[in-house]
Amino acid sequence: MKYTPAEILTRFAKMRKNTLMETLDIEYVEVGENYLIGKMPVTPKVHQPDGVLHGGAMVALAESVGSAASYVFLDAENHFIRGLEISANHVRSIKEGYVYARAEFLHKGRTTQVWDIKLTDEDQKLISAVKFTTITLPKK
Repeated sequence: MKYTPAEILTRFAKMRKNTLMETLDIEYVEVGENYLIGKMPVTPKVHQPDGVLHGGAMVALAESVGSAASYVFLDAENHFIRGLEISANHVRSIKEGYVYARAEFLHKGRTTQVWDIKLTDEDQKLISAVKFTTITLPKK
C-alpha cells in the first residue's frame, strides 16, 4: 500500500461527500494488507416496505467497498477502474444495527479482478455473499 491505513480512511471519508456513499451513510472503517471493510447503518432509509434491509442497498454497499478496495490495491493513479459485473446472494435479513462489507480478492489479474465481498451483521452472521468483477484500463 502506498498510504497508511489511517491516510486511506481519511481520504475516503473526504471523497464520499455528495456521493451515494454519503447518501447511504457508508463509511470505510478498516484497511488491511489485502482487504477493506465498510459499514452502513440499517435504518428505515434503506429498508424495503416490509421493514428489512433492501437488497439494492446491500449491493450498493458491496460495490462501494469493492470499488474503493480497487483504488487501494490497484494502480488507480495510472488506470481507470470500473465495475463490470456484480452478483449477490442474500441469505439473511436484517432490520436494524449495522451491516458490514469486507472485500478481498478472489483473483487479481492485470486487467480484470474478481472480488469476494461478504456482508455480515454486528454478530458476524452472513447477510449476503457478493462477487464483484472490476476492470483496469490505462489512462491516456
